[in-house]
Amino acid sequence: MGYSAPRGTVDILPGKSEKWIRLEQLLRTISANYNVKEMRTPIFEHAELFNRAVGDTTDVVSKEMYTFPDKKGRMISLRPEGTAGIARAYVENKMYGLPEKLQKVYYMGPMFRYERPQNGRQRQFHQYGVEMMGVESAYVDVECMVMAVTVVEALGLKNVTLHINSLGDDVSRDAYREALKDHFRPSLDELCGDCKARFDKNPLRILDCKVDANHPAMKNAPKTIDYLSENAKKHFEKVCSLLDDLEVSYVIDTNLVRGLDYYSHTVFEIISDDPKLGAGATVGGGGRYNGLIEELGGPATPGVGFAFGMERLLLALDDEQEDEEDGLDCYIMPLGEEAKDLAMQVITMLRANGFTCDMDHASRGLKGQFKSADRFHAHFSIILGDEEVKNEVVNIKCNHDKTQETVPLENIVAYLENHLAGGHEHE
Repeated sequence: MGYSAPRGTVDILPGKSEKWIRLEQLLRTISANYNVKEMRTPIFEHAELFNRAVGDTTDVVSKEMYTFPDKKGRMISLRPEGTAGIARAYVENKMYGLPEKLQKVYYMGPMFRYERPQNGRQRQFHQYGVEMMGVESAYVDVECMVMAVTVVEALGLKNVTLHINSLGDDVSRDAYREALKDHFRPSLDELCGDCKARFDKNPLRILDCKVDANHPAMKNAPKTIDYLSENAKKHFEKVCSLLDDLEVSYVIDTNLVRGLDYYSHTVFEIISDDPKLGAGATVGGGGRYNGLIEELGGPATPGVGFAFGMERLLLALDDEQEDEEDGLDCYIMPLGEEAKDLAMQVITMLRANGFTCDMDHASRGLKGQFKSADRFHAHFSIILGDEEVKNEVVNIKCNHDKTQETVPLENIVAYLENHLAGGHEHE
């Protein structure tokens, strides 16, 4: 019988994986610019972690998690998002005791949600996320948002807008929760089963409902921003003034609540109308989560973060010059068995000196080997035949300027370096 990848997963083959590497390198470079360090957590965690951190009234936990018992009956979940695992590791490894009060970390890797696969959204997908934990400050909120905008701008996306809102502190949320319940109570019988279940536990989730999105009660629901406490209002006003000072354009979007339970105060999303993604596409988002680490058994520790779906970022990544950037430095072309022996020595020596190389292992003629050199976008073709073996030389052809020279074996590295330094880089 034949086998295929499970529904909602994809194979990333050579030719596509290079684009993933380019994206990962870009994200690592931006992270380093912001002094954000990488953190790696397990791909699976105890299911209770996500129930507590993400919230059992969210669609992610109630409908989309891959959860199963291990051999001892413990319930394990494949991670559906990155923040809960980072927060758990922060507490378990007592990172709150480190000399630097503000810990800035990023993660990158696969996440898992059981949902209907569609373009740009799979059951195994990848996220890049940043978490800044330990300091409650509007300055940290803004640094986080500016970093997220920097990522999007570095990808070359056009028509990008930062949408922001505030969910407020606990006092604000309590007042807003009661206002929502008062608002939806008369219409409760008209809402779907999920909304009815959320009404008592977490009425904010009603605003996320796709089934009842067009119900009249949704249109005129109370806004979080009207129920902010004095402290929460002051925090949000400082966020806005800092964004103004930095000339970062934004829209206050009072419908923005985000989909996970741990958010408080500032929440934000980056929306793009770039044709690559389609009008009104959400590229990524995040917000502040001041109660999460305490909920997981740590000391009261404020945090703020964001995440991007990497598949969506890939759609934005410019394809220009991809072939050139992914090309080999050298393709070694031996003709005959003796030449193959020498080719193995040459390629090993070149790789040890930092050159990217490959060689023909199929004993083809020159024409077939030159085709491979073209397919690999090789800068140099290095040709070895019986005469070259006897004279301890190679023929080096630059595939860009079409020059070809005979070079002694001991001079190959120096010749290649000099040629590159002479302004013959990829054109």
